[in-house]
Amino acid sequence: MNILFLTMSSQLRDIETSGIYTDLMRKFRDSGHTVYIIAPHERRSKRGTEYTVTNGVHFLGVATLNLSKTNVIEKGVGQLLLEYQFSSALHRYWSDVSFDVILYSTPPITFTRVIKYVKRHNPKAISYLLLKDIFPQNAVDIGMLTTSGVKGVLYRYFRHKERRLYAISDYIGCMSPANVRYLLEHNPEIEPSKVEVAPNSYDIPTQSADDIEPHQIRARYGLPTNIPIFIYGGNMGKPQGIPFILECLDRVKHRTDCHFLLVGNGTEYATLEAWMKRNRPAAVSLFENLPKRDYDALASSCDVGLIFLDYRFTIPNYPSRLLPYIMSRKPIIAATDPNCDMGALAEANGYGYWSPSNSADRFVEVVEKMLHSDIRQMGDKGYEFFMNNYTTEHTYNTIIKHCKE
Repeated sequence: MNILFLTMSSQLRDIETSGIYTDLMRKFRDSGHTVYIIAPHERRSKRGTEYTVTNGVHFLGVATLNLSKTNVIEKGVGQLLLEYQFSSALHRYWSDVSFDVILYSTPPITFTRVIKYVKRHNPKAISYLLLKDIFPQNAVDIGMLTTSGVKGVLYRYFRHKERRLYAISDYIGCMSPANVRYLLEHNPEIEPSKVEVAPNSYDIPTQSADDIEPHQIRARYGLPTNIPIFIYGGNMGKPQGIPFILECLDRVKHRTDCHFLLVGNGTEYATLEAWMKRNRPAAVSLFENLPKRDYDALASSCDVGLIFLDYRFTIPNYPSRLLPYIMSRKPIIAATDPNCDMGALAEANGYGYWSPSNSADRFVEVVEKMLHSDIRQMGDKGYEFFMNNYTTEHTYNTIIKHCKE
């Protein structure tokens, strides 16, 4: 079959790298399907529209405005233009290709015109939405949009686009059971039979923790070698609730029985950096984005994974950051809003603890609880949960079964 994947991720250009989308696309390719990927070439990359075929995967990079890590105006205008740019590129390069499956993920919610274009030329094609982001409600939750006033106009426009995307999708794959419940509760027009759990997933890791020398890696970065390290890796923006993170770090900055490591970047990185310079905390380290290989090695030397989400969220986010943690046998602490079910699933399956992301006192209590737990055993339970639920095979089979109905 011919598989078309519409995505915002530039990572897909190198199909052999590890990631939730690259792993899934390789699974389709290795299962005998022909994979076509269309993704943005953001303005900052200075790349024009180009078509390449690498390792058996067709990749079409489309010149766009900056769609991430930019101001809200450029991001908004860029998303509005995106469907026209993608449709035009599809018509120019792949108008003679007959597609059997159309896959696409959120963000953004502005793929409807592109999907309609493909379905018009391929009426039997299955359209499958991988729902990773419930927008615009997530923007309302953290104050980036409102439901009234000037920003309310944008909210209503994007809400209309969101509903159209759900309507044109034959199937919708959500990241967790809470996502399924939320989607159906707030969009009663959606037929429940077309909504299911299709989680973030990765290939089974081939490298074992025994191949790593944690002490050497820690020493290279000036980190303590004899106490547990809690690591947060990933985006540092408004969705992560940076003020709460700083409140938590302020409570643990003088500890001597554990260490806290933050690695990543984002719109709020400078805020974290300024806090580090003011406080010079002995128990906290902050590194800006590292090359993937270096980050993976550093993360492998740590003990516990941290996940943060702003408490104001009413939507049940499910950060992909979870998987690298449990794949490397690390238990987690999920400091989130109560609507997110990540912490509940971790506690129910023995690989982590939950803390509400509006109580630094509770976060400290959970850190203490983790330090007095069998971290290795909890990490093994997390890996077992990954193997039973979050491998690429699981997501692939969830999608491909609809092609056999």
